[in-house]
Amino acid sequence: MLLGHLADRLFGDPRRGHPVAGFGRAAGALENVLWRDRRAAGVAFTALCVAGTVVPVALVERRLGPSGRTVLTAAACWAALGGTTLGREALRVGAALEAGDPEGARELLPRLCGRDPAALDADGIARAVVESVAENTSDAVVGALVWGAVAGAPGLMGFRAVNTLDAMVGHRSPRYARFGWASARSDDLAGLPGSRLTALLVAAVGPDRRGARRARRADGGRHPSPNAGPVEAAFAGALGLRLGGTLSYGGRVEHRPVLNPAGRAPEPGDIARAVRLSHRVGVAALAVATAGALVAGAAGVRRAPRTPPRGHRS
Repeated sequence: MLLGHLADRLFGDPRRGHPVAGFGRAAGALENVLWRDRRAAGVAFTALCVAGTVVPVALVERRLGPSGRTVLTAAACWAALGGTTLGREALRVGAALEAGDPEGARELLPRLCGRDPAALDADGIARAVVESVAENTSDAVVGALVWGAVAGAPGLMGFRAVNTLDAMVGHRSPRYARFGWASARSDDLAGLPGSRLTALLVAAVGPDRRGARRARRADGGRHPSPNAGPVEAAFAGALGLRLGGTLSYGGRVEHRPVLNPAGRAPEPGDIARAVRLSHRVGVAALAVATAGALVAGAAGVRRAPRTPPRGHRS
């Protein structure tokens, strides 16, 4: 995981041949075959996509020695992580805003989130970016590291598969309200430990630790997403910002609770602050995940039965 994290920091996402993009194309083709306006069809779709990712990786991992498993896990970690590209895209939007180019920022915004950029002013775009950085710190960094620590390369790729399926079909739209239910609920469950760890780490390494803890306790449960809520609230408190409120997705207006109402409205300069906090949280999560994996591995070695010497009779 250390090697995979280093590769992500050095190179970001691969520009071509990204395995997540390949997974998305395969899942889209399977969706065209299986789609029915029923939950059962969505359950089958989600199960096939996740099993089709996890099982081959697990089988390959079992056939490899220690060095091979290290390479496989590093490659899976690089593929699963998206923190560097997240920060780069967010900073590009922030640079456009600070250069007085809101139209350029609107063109870049869909690369980060699915909100309608047309009706957003500069501060509205800044708020959307900060919220996206907060949520994706959990989804694209911490959650993946947690599952890597728990289950190695299969855990990394399984988590990324579930997260990608939620982005593809986990919407409350006429087409996906039933079919996408299983993907959305699977993502909620898979993202639960990562989101809670993210909120804790924001409160541990953020610029206003007390504010992060206060906002997470007071407002984290008010968000419609059980995982995005604690993370966005912690970011809001740590940065002294007011997040949430009215937003628009695909022409549909949502009125979400305000997170950290005592904070100020985000400005373009706050995007860089959010990215710096995201990077610090990612490094802290890497330390926690690798320490947890090492402790679990050492405990497993101690519990493993010793092979009796040849000729020994019990």
